[in-house]
Amino acid sequence: MASVTFDKATRLYPGGTKPAVDQLDIEIADGEFLVLVGPSGCGKSTSLRMLAGLEDVNGGAIRIGDRDVTHLPPKDRDIAMVFQNYALYPHMTVADNMGFALKIAGVNKAEIRKKVEEAAKILDLTPYLDRKPKALSGGQRQRVAMGRAIVREPQVFLMDEPLSNLDAKLRVSTRTQIASLQRRLGITTVYVTHDQVEALTMGDRVAVLKDGLLQQVDTPRTMYDRPANLFVAGFIGSPAMNLVEVPIAEGGVMFGDSVVPVSRDALSAAAAKGDRTVTVGVRPEHFDVADGSAAGAPAGLAVSVNVVEELGADGYVYGTAQVAGETKDLVVRVGGRSIPAKGSTLHVVPRADEMHVFSTTTGERLSD
Repeated sequence: MASVTFDKATRLYPGGTKPAVDQLDIEIADGEFLVLVGPSGCGKSTSLRMLAGLEDVNGGAIRIGDRDVTHLPPKDRDIAMVFQNYALYPHMTVADNMGFALKIAGVNKAEIRKKVEEAAKILDLTPYLDRKPKALSGGQRQRVAMGRAIVREPQVFLMDEPLSNLDAKLRVSTRTQIASLQRRLGITTVYVTHDQVEALTMGDRVAVLKDGLLQQVDTPRTMYDRPANLFVAGFIGSPAMNLVEVPIAEGGVMFGDSVVPVSRDALSAAAAKGDRTVTVGVRPEHFDVADGSAAGAPAGLAVSVNVVEELGADGYVYGTAQVAGETKDLVVRVGGRSIPAKGSTLHVVPRADEMHVFSTTTGERLSD
């Protein structure tokens, strides 16, 4: 096993003016499961292909363990890659597909059979070893592709959106299998996905990329609780964090009819930039619904309910609100037993201790 280091690794495609990957700096520990995530075109697959040796590195270096592999051919890097489209040989059986790389390497038949059977047992593929890929389901084919990587016993697994061809239910069960399998094998794994739910549920750490630049690399919990900037805040979490530009008021920010306290440091940092507004982030579960039965008008922000998603234990209200003279879309999580009617009005107040404050001009995080 081995660690992986991207040391200011850069990829600039011929004829391009902007790098597809710009000075990527990540250290991946031995045995770690790191997920690269971001929108289409952000450079995550290019980063993986640079590590695999399938893309040139135009600047910086890539190391696997103590070896500088920046300019080594793929076959000398001791990596195994699992692709989105499985890439199985249709005329070969499952056993032959899984053992093909070992056969090419000159390993004897008995040793190949032993390793294939061990991998098949781990992946619940033993009954299918004599079948051809066309006789398998999508999930089984993906497990064969995994098995082909496992039998090689590489130092690093590389996985490029391996679940995107599976249906939703199978994707959930297969990602659990891959994560538990990686823990059992202890092989350093770099996994690319555009699905942030996949990233949060599978990775030991998650690296978020945008336009070739690394935005944040952290544990899933830290990334959810303390996003480094507006982009990460809006990208990580499902449904996404509510991001609303609000005016700064005495001791806090003006949120509808309420002044919500925020840290003095955040307000000072905003003032130092000359900002009169900040962008606050509130997760859907961090709104309190004001009680309309109290005397007088309920406090907080009036949200007109447009759509309600009932999920049983809880529900999500998708609505609109007037904030600082502008109409904003908001998502609020409510209890499953207190679902409001469409067309009604909810009054909500964000929890001050769960609010995130960002600079409206730079997008960087201001709150602790």
